[in-house]
Amino acid sequence: MLKRISMLVVAGLAAATLTACGGSGGGSGSGGGDGSITMGFAQVGAESGWRTANTKSVQESAKAAGITLKFSDAQQKQENQIKAIRSYIQQKVDVIAFSPVVESGWDTVLKEAKNAKIPVILTDRAVDSKDTSLYKTFLGSDFVEEGRKAGKWLVEQYKDAKDPVNIVELQGTTGSAPANDRKAGFQEIIGADPKFKIIASQTGDFTRAKGKEVMEAFLKANPDIDVLYAHNDDMGLGAIEAIEGAGKVPGKDIKIITVDAVHDGMQALADGKINYIVECSPLLGPQLMDLAKKVVKNESVPARVVTEETTFTQEQAKTALPSRKY
Repeated sequence: MLKRISMLVVAGLAAATLTACGGSGGGSGSGGGDGSITMGFAQVGAESGWRTANTKSVQESAKAAGITLKFSDAQQKQENQIKAIRSYIQQKVDVIAFSPVVESGWDTVLKEAKNAKIPVILTDRAVDSKDTSLYKTFLGSDFVEEGRKAGKWLVEQYKDAKDPVNIVELQGTTGSAPANDRKAGFQEIIGADPKFKIIASQTGDFTRAKGKEVMEAFLKANPDIDVLYAHNDDMGLGAIEAIEGAGKVPGKDIKIITVDAVHDGMQALADGKINYIVECSPLLGPQLMDLAKKVVKNESVPARVVTEETTFTQEQAKTALPSRKY
């Protein structure tokens, strides 16, 4: 009897070893041999309409692709994302994807994922790690180019102006890739002409409430504002409330440029309260699932996958709104 039990234990250990070692992902999905994939996704939070649409895209696309999704909301805190990623590593998922709250401070936890042989995909936002082997690919927008597009429109609008153009800027979350890059791209374009002056620049944390609060402060401190450049629609929409509260007309007294092109922003553009929107698509889910399947199979993928996006004027927004998905 003892010999029989001993043989069963050995067989059980062998089966467990095969399950743990199988598959390039190192996790419990395709590694189990049944072709299924489990993804751990650590989302930034729900700070804006864009983020809500992004989350929905990821969740719906995972279901459509037959991928089991373990989802966490970091509430815009890096420590929450790191905790979630470590949890996914312990659960031995097949692939981890996340949108980093900020660019810095990820090397330690990404090395832990690499040591566990779990591939990582960055979505929407990048990290500033010098070791690019810590993640397989980055899927998202070119934020610098988004800033450039905003700047080019502004330069064209004021090409014949002789007087200084006073600009206030609502930045995204401090230290985040979109905030850093949208600021840099915008500055690169307007910096060529000294008449464009950023007279105030402060974070609005990508939220409507903070955008309103900061814009109210801008208006009190700077009575002569010509242009608002907001790093996303939600901050711009909050700023519109502040502008109207100050007795000014958004889109006329103060020109407004935003980034994202979510439904509420597009409606404000169609209504003439925003003057120009640079698109940043949140619908990354389908591309993310395709990449996940490839990296789990250890197939090669591009180091950088850029999403295709456009820009919108008032008339273009009116045309696009009826079929807008977000």
